[in-house]
Amino acid sequence: MTGMVGELATLVIMAVALGMDAFSVGLGMGMIKLRLRQIFYIGVIIGIFHVFMPLGGMLIGRLLSDQFGGIATLIGGLLLIMLGVQMMLSSFKKEEGPLITPVGAGLILFALSVSLDSFSVGLSLGIYGARTLLTILVFGAVSMLLTWLGLFFGRKLQGWLGSYSEALGGSILLGFGLKLLFFA
Repeated sequence: MTGMVGELATLVIMAVALGMDAFSVGLGMGMIKLRLRQIFYIGVIIGIFHVFMPLGGMLIGRLLSDQFGGIATLIGGLLLIMLGVQMMLSSFKKEEGPLITPVGAGLILFALSVSLDSFSVGLSLGIYGARTLLTILVFGAVSMLLTWLGLFFGRKLQGWLGSYSEALGGSILLGFGLKLLFFA
């Protein structure tokens, strides 16, 4: 039971780290005049992408783990470290606003762009052997909630928190990558 609670806590922290991307981009998009129905729909689509992207990564990660054993754990840790560093570095880039609008194909591109990193994390978690259903449900729910929060706060906060939240998310993934490499 304690192992399940520990795994759930780890997954929630990782989901928040991954969802920071959606939150920070949502802050910028929240400055666009969006109706509540659009905000709801955007959050649901982001949540769905944060279910299927890590699921695909986990399935591939499990195959790699079965084939390559110990070296797969090393690869998973390195992937998390690289992703965390990339998120931290990209948080320092100055962008004026959203390049795409969250409608139609733009929404699909938006959802894909903020969920690509969850594929890599899913790959690492698949290698590590995390519980698949628990992982994808936590990732989907947390990213949906963070997207909604970002869109709502974006309407009010004028985007000053965006880059800091992405840097925080990157540092959390970096920490988990180091943990996987040195303490697994």
